[in-house]
Amino acid sequence: MEECNIVIKVCMGTGGIAAGGTGVVSAFREEIQAVGVNASVERNCSVHNVGCRGFCARDVLVDVIIDGEKTTYEYIKSDMVPRIVQEHILQGQAIGDWEVKEDYHTFHEKQVKVVLSDCGEVDPEDIESYVERDGYKALKKVLATMTPEETIDLIKASGLRGRGGAGFPAGLKWEFARKAPGEPKYLICNADEGDPGAFMDRSVIEGNPHSVIEGMIIGAYAIGALKGYVYIRAEYPLAVERLKIALDQARQRGLLGNRILEKDFDFDIKIKLGAGAFVCGEETALIASIEGNRGMPKAKPPFPAQKGLWGKPTVINNVETLANIAYIIRNGADWFAQFGTEKSKGTKVFALTGKVKNSGLIEVPLGISLREIVYDIGGGIEGDRKLKAVQTGGPSGGCITAGMIDIAVDYESLAKAGSIVGSGGMVVMDETDCMVNIAKYFLEFTQAESCGKCVPCRIGTKRLLEILERITEGRGRPGDMDLLEKLSNDVKSASLCGLGQTAPNPVLSTLRYFRDEYEAHIHEKRCPAGVCKNLLTYSILEEFCKGCTMCARVCPAGAIVGEKKKPHKIIQEICVKCGACFETCKFKAIKKG
Repeated sequence: MEECNIVIKVCMGTGGIAAGGTGVVSAFREEIQAVGVNASVERNCSVHNVGCRGFCARDVLVDVIIDGEKTTYEYIKSDMVPRIVQEHILQGQAIGDWEVKEDYHTFHEKQVKVVLSDCGEVDPEDIESYVERDGYKALKKVLATMTPEETIDLIKASGLRGRGGAGFPAGLKWEFARKAPGEPKYLICNADEGDPGAFMDRSVIEGNPHSVIEGMIIGAYAIGALKGYVYIRAEYPLAVERLKIALDQARQRGLLGNRILEKDFDFDIKIKLGAGAFVCGEETALIASIEGNRGMPKAKPPFPAQKGLWGKPTVINNVETLANIAYIIRNGADWFAQFGTEKSKGTKVFALTGKVKNSGLIEVPLGISLREIVYDIGGGIEGDRKLKAVQTGGPSGGCITAGMIDIAVDYESLAKAGSIVGSGGMVVMDETDCMVNIAKYFLEFTQAESCGKCVPCRIGTKRLLEILERITEGRGRPGDMDLLEKLSNDVKSASLCGLGQTAPNPVLSTLRYFRDEYEAHIHEKRCPAGVCKNLLTYSILEEFCKGCTMCARVCPAGAIVGEKKKPHKIIQEICVKCGACFETCKFKAIKKG
């Protein structure tokens, strides 16, 4: 790579591209060529694509680095580029109004980045960019100085647990597969990320695909695998494209294929596109899909480490687990274990979304409090409303209440509270969210994604959803809460795989912590949060109504009547409860309840 003293880095993750990143990159290249930076100021200047830097809410983020001094801009559009080039690059005057504000820095202060440390820094389509930041050094170290057993021992000593949800010790899984009889052995990267609100794995592959590939090669060496697969859903086209580019570059450099780095070690990786079935995140269903069968789970044991792909020993690690490996090898087990808690070592990447001011991708040490994530990193609740709950672990997880805001975010503490770390989805909810409706939302997802192989999941989730639907529609019955609880526990205990075993978690956690909301829906036919449409009533407060007629004009049912400049009324028998009048009224004269 040509050495430059001016470097411009433009966020080109999915969020950055959606915000106009492609146009921003083109504008910089055109503008730099137009002003002739190289000739006029005798400086080299290059524009780099980089992956997501985490703070998606501020995209397009742009770094301008001159002689090592970095200035970061936010909300950049292509038409802003000429001014940056003229004033900052040519005249040396940064544009203060466009620079990131204080909340950008507070967003990062409590984060500890391992997996994401190179995302936003390396060009994901250029292997040289990764190598310059010590990429593939860990692989060279392992092949030159360590036996497979020593490699496994180092990962075991680090305390790294699988980041896909179950949290099983990664080194122990490798050891099981290495010792298991049978050849050949396989290593699979699970990139079938399907949780609503989760985009951790996609962002890691988009931002630094070589870190995942390096982790896979090291893992293959440790367990004795000759072939690996990345199982990734086809809905991630940018991640798939960058992964293909990275694999080709690794092969060209002799990092994949026969006699890797001239050692007696062969390994290569194939991409398998998934069709987007949530159940294929479960490892036995994923294996069935690679084998060309319908993605349905099998009973365990035997576990894949003993009998996996085509009946052979197979390790399945998720993207984030593998992306940690090279950093652990390079820095040592003790370095990694210094982060986190006694039983939950290291860091975890979360997709922080929902009603929080600063949404995006974060990486924090395990054991950090939920309060620090929501208020220090996330900046608090949008509109300064009250926090009601935080959903962790996606549809398989549960809801943590505002009263538990100081809980430690680690495997043990969240499990004790009735939730899970999961793959890292974290959705923040405020006082305007109905927890019964939230439980219904997640049940709709898991019920639709159930493969239908086992009756408890196929029928049980259907019955749970039907009960939640009638409660939110005002047809709840006495005894529904007890029925939900009993049926949830039955589905958990009798289902074949993790999908059914965890699908009732949102129901059980909301019953446990928000029972009063269920009671209001069932016994009072009232939705305290004002969300469930059938339980709402709109009326006009005459003392505030100015008779402006705006509400009547937007009402699709003609349910609002009255003379101009006189208080209006809503005919309840005609009202369709769409809320258009409530949203339109400028005088707060519409009451919702």
